[in-house]
Amino acid sequence: MEKVILKVEGMTCSACSAGLEKYLNKKPGIKASVNLILAEVIIEYPDNYTVADLEKFISEAGFKSGGVYTGKEDKKNRITPLIVYGFLAILILYISMSHMLNLPSIPYLDMHMYSQNYALSLLILTIPFLFYAQDIFLSGLKNLYHRSPNMDTLVSLGVTTSFLYSLYNLVNIFLYHHPADNLYFESCALIIYFIKLGRFIDHQSKSKTKEALQELVTITPSKALIKTSKGNKEVTLDEIKVGDTLIALPGSKIAVDGHITKGSSHLDETFLTGESLPHLKKEQDEVLAGSLNIDGYIEYQAERIGANSTISEIVNLVVEATNTKAPIAKLADRVSSYFVPAIILIAVISLIVYLLIGADLSMALTTFVTVLVVACPCALGLATPLAIVISTGACAKKGILIKESKILENANHIDTIVFDKTGTLTYGKLQISTTYNYSNLKTQDLLNLLANLESHSAHPIAFAFQKHLTTKLDVTNFQELPGLGLTAKIKRDTYYIGNAKLLNKYHISNSHQQDEENLTKEAASILYLVKNQTILALVGVKDTLRECTKETITNLQKMDRQIILLTGDNPHTAQVIAESLGIKKVIANVFPASKASTIEKLKKDGHCVMMVGDGINDAPSLALADIGVSISSGTDIAANSSDVILLNDDLNNITKLLSISQKALKIIKQNLFLAFFYNSCMIPIAVGLLRPFGLTMNPMIGALAMTMSSLCVVFNSLRLSRF
Repeated sequence: MEKVILKVEGMTCSACSAGLEKYLNKKPGIKASVNLILAEVIIEYPDNYTVADLEKFISEAGFKSGGVYTGKEDKKNRITPLIVYGFLAILILYISMSHMLNLPSIPYLDMHMYSQNYALSLLILTIPFLFYAQDIFLSGLKNLYHRSPNMDTLVSLGVTTSFLYSLYNLVNIFLYHHPADNLYFESCALIIYFIKLGRFIDHQSKSKTKEALQELVTITPSKALIKTSKGNKEVTLDEIKVGDTLIALPGSKIAVDGHITKGSSHLDETFLTGESLPHLKKEQDEVLAGSLNIDGYIEYQAERIGANSTISEIVNLVVEATNTKAPIAKLADRVSSYFVPAIILIAVISLIVYLLIGADLSMALTTFVTVLVVACPCALGLATPLAIVISTGACAKKGILIKESKILENANHIDTIVFDKTGTLTYGKLQISTTYNYSNLKTQDLLNLLANLESHSAHPIAFAFQKHLTTKLDVTNFQELPGLGLTAKIKRDTYYIGNAKLLNKYHISNSHQQDEENLTKEAASILYLVKNQTILALVGVKDTLRECTKETITNLQKMDRQIILLTGDNPHTAQVIAESLGIKKVIANVFPASKASTIEKLKKDGHCVMMVGDGINDAPSLALADIGVSISSGTDIAANSSDVILLNDDLNNITKLLSISQKALKIIKQNLFLAFFYNSCMIPIAVGLLRPFGLTMNPMIGALAMTMSSLCVVFNSLRLSRF
């Protein structure tokens, strides 16, 4: 199966997106998910289709494909037409309503003295608005044809009815000199203008929801300096090939993923790691596209370019997440799919009832049009996806990559968080924690001696000593002692490194049991350094906790989440770690394969579980949890099997994820309430049920109210961007 993200033009409400999604999913082998806010559709399709086929299907459904998603914003000029038609709208209003406000009439356009001129001027000024709204009419007609009517269908029916009725009355004015009382040209023009004005404001507001995505897209530079046999040459990113040697000068950005072949420099990777401190990078070190070169000259070889780069994977992951639907969004979509047909039915019934009870045709048609234009499926359609897009973007900016939007909703229900230990709560790298020096050697020299001896070992503990290797010594007769340690010679002296069992085997006297006990209490691995028969040192080696771990656990417990430590380590070590962090429940001595059964049991007991662990090693348990969270470097994104990836190794981002989830769900519920409340109030008024109480509405006010209802949802959602 192939996957592509296409831009879509012409979608205005949830009925549009739902109709397009339904139409595409009817095609054999195609799985589509439409995002109304980003105006995109993500499509999985079999090999027998091409992108051109998919664009054809989009056109058949009544919309237009904007091509494959590139991350670049649409620069279409929307403000100029709005200003021009704004002046026309004011002129139409003045001509049609000046007599109501006792304002002076425009010469020869007085409604009563020059009714024919008056009617003709309104017609002439209204016709440009019909061309201005041709996209609305085409969309409304196509969607009606495909049995998926949308907001454009409602507006098209209302405006067309008003225009044709006004045209009929205009003919009567010219033929039979009827009074110019039943003309609704100004309603047609103002309805269209308010719709266009609302969409302009809506588009500008939605653009703010994409800020995080746009920042990610523009992280990489547009050009790079490439090294060639004829000298350095500036090229665009499209011209770079795998294997090319590129140059990064101080103050410039890395163009593609690769590794340094010459030079060293401090690189700022804040966009990926969240760390404000630059990292020193030297030859053979990896560099990522978008990193800022602070102070040095470096040459690097291109390895992953274009869509294969780390930043492209991040952007695609975030975009795909916004194109998935949360459960609460599916509810709104179901309601919206019935909403527009129901409004059309209510409008038709209102028209018939008014005619049956003896109301004049003018009142019946006004009610019909008002019902059509006041109903707002937009507010329902925007309620969930707007909040999802903003929240997903906010998470991405903090280094929290969410693979599906449903995670934002599910995170709000999490009551139990299970942590793996090694590589999650700890760094996963053994380090020297404590050194007892019983010799005359300086501690630095002692550690250098240990590093030389351990440099011949493949045991994981050996890595804890690597950075202490300062001077190379001649090590001979090296031998691993399984279960005990190792032995080797330097010059004529025999050295041993190992645990207490090694001392017993070689009958070495030990008077340092108390120090050993202290290290055991710290959950450190014990290493004695022995020269011939004399103990030179006792070293404690252990995996160190991440700096943010204690704070994270405390904050999660304050949020009333149950914390469980799940590890393959021995119970004593696990208990020591748990006590230092304030974790009360520990499950130790668990093999990786058995971790999944622990998660399964917790879920059967009624818990909503989040598993935090290694993105690859803990794959089964991460996949089984309600939400799987992994700590991974940026280059692991493609292979990662979890639902959420923490790019910056900051466990505090788990609390941020839960907080954003809580806020997003609150905003979504508020949006849905606003949408339902608006329609529940406005539709009865439009129908005329409150006419006995003096509360009525005309089509112009209905169109304005509909626009305002959508904007209320938009602006309420934008509050999330301050999070």
